[in-house]
Amino acid sequence: MRVSSQGVTVVALLADPDAPTEIAQRMGRILSTRLADKSGQGRRFEVEVVSEPFTAGTEDPPTLMRRIMDRGRAENWDIVVALTDLPLHSHGRKVVMDVSHEHSLALLSLPPLGGLRLQTRARRAVEEAVLGLAGPRATGAEGPPQSEPLLGRFVSRLAPVHLGPVGEEETADLRYVVSGPRGYLRVLVGMVRANRPWRLVPGLSKALAAALATGAVATVNSTIWGLAEYLSAPRLVIAMVGSVGLMVGWLIVDAQLWHRSTEVSPEARQRARLYNASTVMTVGIGVLVCYGGLIVINLVWALFIINGQVFASVTRTPLHAAEYLTLSWFVASVATVGGALGSGLESDEAIRAAAYSKREQERRHMLQDDHGD
Repeated sequence: MRVSSQGVTVVALLADPDAPTEIAQRMGRILSTRLADKSGQGRRFEVEVVSEPFTAGTEDPPTLMRRIMDRGRAENWDIVVALTDLPLHSHGRKVVMDVSHEHSLALLSLPPLGGLRLQTRARRAVEEAVLGLAGPRATGAEGPPQSEPLLGRFVSRLAPVHLGPVGEEETADLRYVVSGPRGYLRVLVGMVRANRPWRLVPGLSKALAAALATGAVATVNSTIWGLAEYLSAPRLVIAMVGSVGLMVGWLIVDAQLWHRSTEVSPEARQRARLYNASTVMTVGIGVLVCYGGLIVINLVWALFIINGQVFASVTRTPLHAAEYLTLSWFVASVATVGGALGSGLESDEAIRAAAYSKREQERRHMLQDDHGD
């Protein structure tokens, strides 16, 4: 490991735009102090955060490591840790981190860290990687490598992470991967979090406008009053599931969000299943957030507009809190169907921008170009 002439170890956090950059910036405020406290011996660290799309055009870990190495050589950096929100694969396994002690580099993929406490998990992974790269092994000292125990603690915190195979020609000399059902679930949840499904609601303005208009009209419709009053709870649940499923399916089909792999290898099929599962979960969560918002808006509108005597004369049932809630619930299902029809007015680009992170949009655009060729 190189050390600057002033005795300060310069650590660069090279982050993809969007979520990785936000994580790196929050991390950068405290990382130098935490590294100095953990390393001891009076060592000082300086942290720089650089945001640039270093994964553009590829998701191949060896290629990315070479890019990071070239980028680090062009700057006065002692250690480079790159962060991306793309899921990376190698030898049929999902990569968590690649490390090169020879070049003082590390590449961290955020999705395998899961969707909960991502900031803390990412900070710990970066800390262990930097301290490992700053250890004797990185300087070529004799004896057993002292950096592996540090990364061993990283592994124990993020089980089921374990060591993975590294090719002889690769820049990395150490790789951590996840596998098995728990690893698959962790990556899937991490991909969904990176897509930020809650952004789907404001991103689909035309669909939301159609849903709100449908809900406003349905709330004052006496036929809807009668249906809502006589529908049992199981049927209301079926109506909710059906409307949400229709909206999710329509968005995926209309915007061509479903990934079809042209490769026939088991690894390609596994990746296609992972991408499609993340799409369904991302859009599903976004639609459910929209559905919950519609219930609240419809309830407020019903409280304001519906006359209790008129409602009772039509349904022969007094208008109480239970009736308000049941009506708002059923109207939300009707409005969601209206929103599905309104989503047809959205452009495919708008739906993809609302459903996916910036890196995921570029990845899917690249795949479409490859298939078009």
